[in-house]
Amino acid sequence: MAEANSPIAAHRDHRRSWRDFLYVYPVVSRRSRGVSLGINLNPDQVCNFDCVYCEVDRRTPPRVRKVELPVLERELRALLDAWKSGELFRDPPFSLAPPETRRLNDLAFSGDGEPTTFGPFAEACALVARVKRETVGDAVKIVLITDAAGLDRDEVKRGLEILDANHGEVWGKLDAGTEAYYRLVNRSHVRFDRILANLENTGKKRPICIQSLFLKIRGEGPPPDEIAAYCGRLKHFIAAGCKIREVQAYTVARPTPEAWATSLSPDALEALAARIRAETVLKVVTYP
Repeated sequence: MAEANSPIAAHRDHRRSWRDFLYVYPVVSRRSRGVSLGINLNPDQVCNFDCVYCEVDRRTPPRVRKVELPVLERELRALLDAWKSGELFRDPPFSLAPPETRRLNDLAFSGDGEPTTFGPFAEACALVARVKRETVGDAVKIVLITDAAGLDRDEVKRGLEILDANHGEVWGKLDAGTEAYYRLVNRSHVRFDRILANLENTGKKRPICIQSLFLKIRGEGPPPDEIAAYCGRLKHFIAAGCKIREVQAYTVARPTPEAWATSLSPDALEALAARIRAETVLKVVTYP
């Protein structure tokens, strides 16, 4: 069977669109191990990172730039109805998803940019929490997938409190152990120490997941001293009272904007994860 017509296609097709919807889209997520309904608060493609591995096509002008929350709510309710009725699974790639991956795992703030840059972020969190309560209840999580740069905003802190009360989780990005490697991979103007402080402070208030993408840059994986520094950051978080639920270690799965940014082999990723486990005693889950 060709890959395009196999269950693999369901996991690799993460287009942030569904039918004519503007803000909400479904994916079969390898990290969620189920269906994730993405909520795109950044159709304008605004982001404070410019990661070398980001698959967002910023050469094509966005269809819309403004988020209209009433429209987002209508789309979210309609997509939840499509999942419940099975309509979602009638056409590829979702018709290719194995039965065990068709459960609804989460509603995820994740899109074409950084969700915490959205002005009325807390209002969006309240809206999604209300729709979740009215449709699927507490069995489904709300996930914020974030680069952590905006976690110190008062508006975002209010939003996180809403998520805390509604089975929410924070998945915070940490791709580097040193400022230099952070600049190389994430290419952000945000100071690295701000990212670290935001992850630490957020994790002191609730358990968080650390999501880390490891890759080859011009044919070379992360240097050993970089991984040592990365493990040192995690150990510092733990010592400071940060509660880390797990580390999600993954690699490039789709085309990147930089041809020299490529994936690690499954063996290399697992070896890296084994080192992180040994040094930090954290749960590390790999997604090759």
